[in-house]
Amino acid sequence: MTIDATFLASYEAKFKALADQKRLLIINELCQYEEVCVCDLVEKMDIPQSKLSYHLKILLDAGFILKETRGTWSYYRLNEGEINKVLSPELCCMFTKPSSTTSSQSKC
Repeated sequence: MTIDATFLASYEAKFKALADQKRLLIINELCQYEEVCVCDLVEKMDIPQSKLSYHLKILLDAGFILKETRGTWSYYRLNEGEINKVLSPELCCMFTKPSSTTSSQSKC
């Protein structure tokens, strides 16, 4: 089986996005809510808005989060399908809502 370079690059970006403690904390924070305003994330994460935006962009580009802009504010939520595709069932338990568990995640 030959693996396409584009496919590999996509997963490389995904794993790089997860290879940062701040981004993992952002994912964990987002899993607590349906959606979160960037203004609330700045307070919860206790980092400057510019650094938060940098981390959110990486997660957005990797497909792990979704963004909706309303007026001047941006609201973020998890893309649970993408998270579940990449993370093991054990790790998915840490980054998904309890109500969204599937039979493959029943150990949570």
